Amino acid sequence: MSALAGSTDEATAPVGNKVIDPSGGANHIRVRAYNERLVLSLVRRHGELSKAEIARRSGLSAQTVSVIMRALEADGLLQRGDPVRGKVGQPSIPMRLDPDGVFSLGLKIGRRSTELVLMDFVGTIRLRRHHAYPYPSLAAILAFVKDGIAALSGTLPPEQMARICGLGVAMPGEIWNWAEAVGAPAEEREAWRQANVPQLLYDASGFPVFLENDATAACAAELIFGIGPQFSDFAYFFIGIFAGGGVVLNHELYPGKTGNAGAFGSMPIPAADPTGPTSRPRQLIDGASVLVLERMVQEAGRDASSIWRLPEEWDDFGPIMDEWISFTARSLAVAALTVCSVIDFEAVVIDGGFTPTIRKRLAEATRTALAALDHQGITRPRIEEGQIGSGARATGAASLPLFSRYLTDQTVLFKDMQTG
Repeated sequence: MSALAGSTDEATAPVGNKVIDPSGGANHIRVRAYNERLVLSLVRRHGELSKAEIARRSGLSAQTVSVIMRALEADGLLQRGDPVRGKVGQPSIPMRLDPDGVFSLGLKIGRRSTELVLMDFVGTIRLRRHHAYPYPSLAAILAFVKDGIAALSGTLPPEQMARICGLGVAMPGEIWNWAEAVGAPAEEREAWRQANVPQLLYDASGFPVFLENDATAACAAELIFGIGPQFSDFAYFFIGIFAGGGVVLNHELYPGKTGNAGAFGSMPIPAADPTGPTSRPRQLIDGASVLVLERMVQEAGRDASSIWRLPEEWDDFGPIMDEWISFTARSLAVAALTVCSVIDFEAVVIDGGFTPTIRKRLAEATRTALAALDHQGITRPRIEEGQIGSGARATGAASLPLFSRYLTDQTVLFKDMQTG
């Protein structure tokens, strides 16, 4: 039996395949568990790899790799690809991740909506549930999770339910502070402040909970499943009800000392009208957010409620959308130049809770606005569109238990130990 399928002391992990925590003493079980994670990580990075390729890239012996691959295949984590015949010798059989090998749940808790997804081992979203609201209610979200788990139980066969390895959660830090901006009552904000959210979500779902800042989770999704592999260093901006983001350095998510790296929404930017009565600098959240779009729509006497449904269900806001894209792009251009004056990023990636068409227009407008700025002494970064889109926070959340339990540190996804 694989070390990944061995027993653990984790009391809150009612799952079929469990992973031993890699911290602690280097006994043979822990070393084997690490090597199994390493093999899975390399296979994920390259899509398919033969035994010989894994041995070459990992530095493990061919015999060790054979034992590991047989164990992972027996556990349902790897599956065989089509044989590749060379000029001489036996055909090579590449191995790839089995999509049904492991599942994870991802919960995005937003200021205007929540989303629950089921993701398979290769990152495909199998099921998705979405609920919009005027403000986040803790009790309502716990009920949403319970209902979602019950619906899953009625949809998935028992053997797949047993392979759900955890619930990842992406939510804004100190959500009680931000909730006031969307009109949440004082008692709701206080409920969030006092709550042990991971414990409550464990009680509601029955799965171990992995909690992360929502923008950081979205950045993680882009790093692993989106444009991330193309760049070793990039700044990531996600435009939701507020602006947020993340930092990737050397192919690895950089959370910072307190986990707040990439809190771009708080970045000071110039006032919209430097000569006007409110000429003090503002924050990026005042110049790049879906909340700004909502206010613009409301000020025009239009109904803005569709903004908080799925992006494909948004109304056509016409010239208002054009104005919002131009306004947001100017703010993002300043922010992009600012972050690149601190770290020489290869790219700035822009994504958000809207359709790919809007994302494309926003990225193009940001490129134009950036070109008009004085970037003397700074290498102008590439402005790239994110690839995950509105589901980035939920996808990033779902990736948390997968990577915590079945994969090594993210750097192994992009760097082979031996590349010669």
